[in-house]
Amino acid sequence: MMEPSLDMIRNCFEGVVPAVLATCDAAGVPNISIVSQVHFVDCTRVALSYQFFNKTRRNILETGMASVSVVDPETVADYRIDLTYEETRSDGPLFEIMKAKLAGIASHSGMEGIFQLLGADVFRVEALSLSSGPFAVSPSAPRNHLGAVRRIWEELGKARELGPLFDDVLSCLTRYFKIDQAMVLMIDETTRGLYTVASTGYTRSGIGSEIALGHGVIGVAAREGVPIRIGHMTSDYSYGAVLRDQALDHGLDGADATEIPYPGLASPESQIAVPMHMRGRIAGILFAESVEPMRFRYDDEDALVLVAARLGEIMASGLDSIKVGDKIQPMAKAIARPVHVRHYGVDNSVFIDNDYLIKGVAGAIFWKLVGEHALTGRSEFSNRELRLDPALRLPEFSENLEARLVLLQRRLVERACPIRLEKAGRGRLRLCVPGALILEDVPADGGMLSA
Repeated sequence: MMEPSLDMIRNCFEGVVPAVLATCDAAGVPNISIVSQVHFVDCTRVALSYQFFNKTRRNILETGMASVSVVDPETVADYRIDLTYEETRSDGPLFEIMKAKLAGIASHSGMEGIFQLLGADVFRVEALSLSSGPFAVSPSAPRNHLGAVRRIWEELGKARELGPLFDDVLSCLTRYFKIDQAMVLMIDETTRGLYTVASTGYTRSGIGSEIALGHGVIGVAAREGVPIRIGHMTSDYSYGAVLRDQALDHGLDGADATEIPYPGLASPESQIAVPMHMRGRIAGILFAESVEPMRFRYDDEDALVLVAARLGEIMASGLDSIKVGDKIQPMAKAIARPVHVRHYGVDNSVFIDNDYLIKGVAGAIFWKLVGEHALTGRSEFSNRELRLDPALRLPEFSENLEARLVLLQRRLVERACPIRLEKAGRGRLRLCVPGALILEDVPADGGMLSA
C-alpha cells in the first residue's frame, strides 16, 4: 500500500478544516490549541503561524517538539504529523506569504490590524501517519498546466496595445483554466490603492472601481507583493472567529473593526490574487474568484504566477494604450446642445452632464484634454506631453499613464459619453468632441470657475 507523503496531502493545508496542534512542557503536561496556518514549505518541512506568546509557544521553545493533526477535506482522512522545531523566520518570502494570507483572513473577519504574524515557525517532519479514515490520493489531484501556460505566453506575446492585452489575459483564463470571474487591477501610487482596468464574468464590469492597499486579498497581495489564495471563505471566517477570541484573550480589542467590501461576487468561496511584477516593483494584481470552494489549488497558483509574470514582462516592454479604430460604439454626429463637463479639484473627479465619469489621475488627464480643446481647439495630444506635464503629477513609471488612458477610454464608452478617445498614431491620441463644451471647474477651496 502506498504510504502518505507530505506533498501528497497538500489538500490538508488548504485551511478548510482547522488544524489541531499538540505540545507539552518540559514536565510532560500536554496542551492542545488550534493553529491558524499550517504551510507546506517543501517535502520535509512545514511552517506554523506564530502570533501570540502563549502556552503553545512556550512549550515549543522548551521541548522543540509538537504534533499537528490535519484533515483532507475531500477524503476526510486525518493525518498526524510529528514535528521538530528548527527556526522562526520573521522576514523573507515564507514569512511574507504567511503574513499576507493571515492579513487576507483578518480583513474578511473584520480584524484588520489586530491579527499580527510575529513569525513563521519552521518544523522538520519526523513522521507522517494516517490517524483515521481511508488513505487515498485526493480526487482533485494536481493538474498539469504547463501546456496552457505555454499557449497563454504565446498569445499574450502578440499584443500591441495595452487595453487588448488586459482583455486577452482574461480571455485566456476563461478558455484555458475555466476561470469565469477575474479582474486586472493596477496600482495607483498617488492614492495607495488599486483600480480595475478589465474584468470578466460579472454583471457589471466594475471598470474604475477601487480597492485600498491592504484591504482584502487583492489589497494585501499588492501590499505584500506575494500571491494569496483562500480556498474556503466560510472556513476562513471561522478562523477569523477563533483568532478574534484569541486576540480578546490577549487584551486586544477588535470592536472598532469593520467588514471590508469587495467588488465582484457577493458570496465567493475561493479567491486568488497574484501580483504582477515590473522592473522589480508591484504594478498590479491578477485576481480570480469562484463560488466553488477550493477552486484554486497550488498548481493553479503556480500557473497564474507565471501568467502574471508574462503580463508584467509585456507591459514593461511598452505598449500603446488605445487601439487604432478602438470605437466600441460609433461616434454620434454633431449635436445641437453642448456637453457640460464639471471638474472638482479636491480629488479631480469629473462629471459629464451631471453623470459621474472618473476621478484621480485619470480625471486630471481628462480635464487637461477638454480644457486644451476648449481653449485652443486642439484634438490631438501625445503621450509624451501628458507624461511630462507637472500639473498631472504622474508617477514616474510610464505604464501608469498608459493604464489610466485605457481606464479613461473604457469609462467614456461604458458611460455612453458623447466624448471619445481614439488613437491617432504611435504614442498619440485624439479627443473626439461632437459639439461645444461647457467647462465648470470647482477648485479644492470650494470656489467656482467656468470656461
